[in-house]
Amino acid sequence: MTDALKIFKDINAIITDTHVVYASGKHGNAYVNKDAVYPHTEKISALCRMIAEKFKGKGVEVVAAPTIGGVILSQWVAHFLSKFDKREVLGVFSEEKIDGGEKTRFFKRGYNKLIPGKKVLVVEDILTTGGSVKKVIDAVKGLGGDVVACAALVNREKVSGEMLGAKLTSLIEINLDAWDEKDCPLCKKNVPVNTEVGKGREWLAKKS
Repeated sequence: MTDALKIFKDINAIITDTHVVYASGKHGNAYVNKDAVYPHTEKISALCRMIAEKFKGKGVEVVAAPTIGGVILSQWVAHFLSKFDKREVLGVFSEEKIDGGEKTRFFKRGYNKLIPGKKVLVVEDILTTGGSVKKVIDAVKGLGGDVVACAALVNREKVSGEMLGAKLTSLIEINLDAWDEKDCPLCKKNVPVNTEVGKGREWLAKKS
């Protein structure tokens, strides 16, 4: 067991034997609860240090992430890279907007001025389809930033660097079953949906 996986398991952030609805709309029987990790500052800092160690000496100048949880990651990873490389590494985050009916990511608050011409590491907590982090990568490239790589805490559906358009590394790789709602064996058995994690509460609201 890796040190990263041990941290997740020690705080029961990997939930099994459940019926969960993922953000993608698919159903599954296990869940990686990133929100259980963030309150434990010592543990999340340890995870971010592990990421930073993989990129020390690589010339990273900015660490960028999507909101919301990614904000914490970008700050901690930039903090440790600054320590390792003995120079300031900036931590920024992107926000979501609707452009022509499509969800995209963009940088504001002056962060857009910190990216052009810089070497940027993009970080994310959980990779499911990779859609959110790819939007961050595209936004960085659109501003003229040089994406060094993407780093994630957990890659749970075998997202590849080719899918993101950037090199990819993750601390934990875990393959969880995911079914379309019509094919979900748990729905067929009338197993109650977990409303404490994932999108179960929203799914039930739509059903009613």
